[in-house]
Amino acid sequence: MALSSAEDLKRPNAHQGYNWGEDTGDDYSKAPRDTLNSSAHPPFAPTPFYPHEYRRICGGCNQEIMYGNCLGCMDTYFHPNCFRCHSCGYPITEREFSLSGKHPYHKSCFKELNHPKCEVCFQFIPINAAGLIEYRCHPFWSQKYCPSHEYDNTARCCSCERLEPLNIKYYRLEDGRSLCLECMESAIMDTGDCQPLYHSIRDYYEGMQMRIDQQIPMLLVEREALNEAIVGEKNGFHHLPETRGLCLSEEQTVTSIHRRPRIGGHRLIGMRTQPQKLTRKCEVTAILVLYGLPRLLTGAILAHELMHAWLRLNGYRNLNPEVEEGICQVLSYMWLESEVMPSFQNMPSTSTRAASSYSSSKKGAKSHVENKLGEFFKNQIANDSSPAYGGGFRAANEAVNRYGLRRTLDHIHWTGFFPV
Repeated sequence: MALSSAEDLKRPNAHQGYNWGEDTGDDYSKAPRDTLNSSAHPPFAPTPFYPHEYRRICGGCNQEIMYGNCLGCMDTYFHPNCFRCHSCGYPITEREFSLSGKHPYHKSCFKELNHPKCEVCFQFIPINAAGLIEYRCHPFWSQKYCPSHEYDNTARCCSCERLEPLNIKYYRLEDGRSLCLECMESAIMDTGDCQPLYHSIRDYYEGMQMRIDQQIPMLLVEREALNEAIVGEKNGFHHLPETRGLCLSEEQTVTSIHRRPRIGGHRLIGMRTQPQKLTRKCEVTAILVLYGLPRLLTGAILAHELMHAWLRLNGYRNLNPEVEEGICQVLSYMWLESEVMPSFQNMPSTSTRAASSYSSSKKGAKSHVENKLGEFFKNQIANDSSPAYGGGFRAANEAVNRYGLRRTLDHIHWTGFFPV
């Protein structure tokens, strides 16, 4: 009787989706009822016999499926209430679901877990015409965002390049630039505020036996004033798309920022400027730096421009852009290394040379945020794609690592090129 009734059972198979079935035990009791419900035997309800190899064990609770609905899926069976989403834990009642490894998910739960979301608008990143998920990702910050945000006027921090998320409001500077909250924490806003940093970097140069005796004025300026000064400057090679510093050698009248702006909402307003006539007393008239940048970026720009000044004041003439900008970027990078905490230093070191003997970091430990910004600015220098600033830095850095800073500078002075 058991063998006869077992022929009607089917083994579990792989399914697309799952199948519902009604298991009432009729197949097992059919033969006994036909035999025992005769006039010679009174009717009774026999206990069905299940051969062990054909019993259905629930893949969720590991209990035997006796009667009622059952679900066949993934080469096994489940009680309807035991087939549950691995993410939310609720039963899966839809006929389609998502599978990851051996774990089933609601399609909506699987999308929530695996489909990337834009870190600017917080929506699921759309699928392109080819049916692929296409997004942009910042190479340093790993900020993922929809491609459309690159041309829909979403604000981008002028310092760290991160896009403005929907739930955070960036600060707006008067010259149209935007500044994120983290960069705003240490932003230098006027010429007076920048003087201590300027003098500390001059001390840094002195500590490397590169003293600058001339008193060179340093001014913080707006974008428009800096661009006007560039137009009036005959010499120099400028970083595009935006120059943030300038070593001035011509006599000009420059409008500098005399008093820092105040915060009004999320805008910086009320900035006071004053024109200043710069006269030429030596090979360098002044150093100009764009205002509103965080301390480490402002310092890196000052270190770069002071190297231009040092080269001119020490008779380095007619250098090609790759050599001059490259060695200036090395000094900027070295100063950043001296400022960033050692635990954050994970790039090829240049400051283990003479720079390590003197550090301008007398201000105490910096925050994790500021150190991370410092790593970003170092990364920008090391991976710059321009031939003069990026290619020049990599060639200069290799020479300094191999021969040291002093021998490299001497070789440049004699030949106009890096030693090889």
